[in-house]
Amino acid sequence: MILFKNKYINIFQSPLFQTNSSIIETEDMVLVVDPTTLPHEIIEIRNYVSSIRKDRPVYVFFTHSDWDHILGYNGIGEVIYIGSEKMMIRNDKERILEQINSFDDQYYLVRDYEVSYPHINYLVSKDGQQLKIGNTTITFYTSPGHTDDSLFAIIEPIGILLSGDYLSDIEFPYIYHNSYEYENTMNKVDSILLNHSINLLVPGHGNPTEDSQEILKRKTDSLAYIRELRSSLKNEDEQRADKLSQGWQFPKIMGEFHKGNKDLIKKELQTSKY
Repeated sequence: MILFKNKYINIFQSPLFQTNSSIIETEDMVLVVDPTTLPHEIIEIRNYVSSIRKDRPVYVFFTHSDWDHILGYNGIGEVIYIGSEKMMIRNDKERILEQINSFDDQYYLVRDYEVSYPHINYLVSKDGQQLKIGNTTITFYTSPGHTDDSLFAIIEPIGILLSGDYLSDIEFPYIYHNSYEYENTMNKVDSILLNHSINLLVPGHGNPTEDSQEILKRKTDSLAYIRELRSSLKNEDEQRADKLSQGWQFPKIMGEFHKGNKDLIKKELQTSKY
């Protein structure tokens, strides 16, 4: 499962949606990010954490509440859970659990832990909020757009940016919540790079990068996709809009997500207050 490894981080990648689960260790703590997806993969992550934790506290950080990012809840052992305040006030938690249960049912998957919606011990509610653990500092930024409850996190002083379902090299923006807020989130990337020394970006899906120019390219490409799609739909040019979904590696599923983006932005254009 190991996609990338250095002194501070192991990135475990599931073949399902190329979903990343990161295990970060400093002298002060071990941080697990979005443990997922298949039962044996969760066990592999759990065993790795057990082998390195020593007497350090273990934290699990959920970047957002999509089913494929939270299904490792209860699967790692005794840990402290970190997530956004908005994760805890969702009114559709049962729907998310049903997505997990349907996935497991479809593929006859049996887990050795109870599947439930996360209870968050440390709640994040605002940009710049910090959790200090010894000499390690985790700085959070709210990142709505993909979902309403998404978060960025920066691990300092080692300079790792955890972006959740943003800044991927294999996905255009998947917009489940709001395209304008997605743009605002992308516009935070410049100030994050300016105010923090980022040595590694880890997205929720796809490949990490140590190149700041690549991070900026992914941000620019995301903004260009949203703005071009919105402009095309505003002008009722479906052919122009659909060109944006061409050339991606997985055309069938990408076409479905692109259609979802189109439907959402059409509704925004009809009722826009922006």
